[in-house]
Amino acid sequence: MTDSYEDIIHLPHHTSSKHPRMSRRDRAAQFAPFAALTGRPSSLEALKNQAAESDSLHPTSSTSDKATSVQ
Repeated sequence: MTDSYEDIIHLPHHTSSKHPRMSRRDRAAQFAPFAALTGRPSSLEALKNQAAESDSLHPTSSTSDKATSVQ
């Protein structure tokens, strides 16, 4: 499979004459919105633990009581 790129592998990398290179800071900013989800798993785990703790504090409530109270 490496043979298929032999004709282009040593060509120089294209650099645009119309668009200047983007700085590292600007490139990083493009991906910053994805970083907002990095803490989500730990937040979900904390909510799950709170729900389990709440259920253990109120053992008399059943799942049907919870469904009625939500509506």
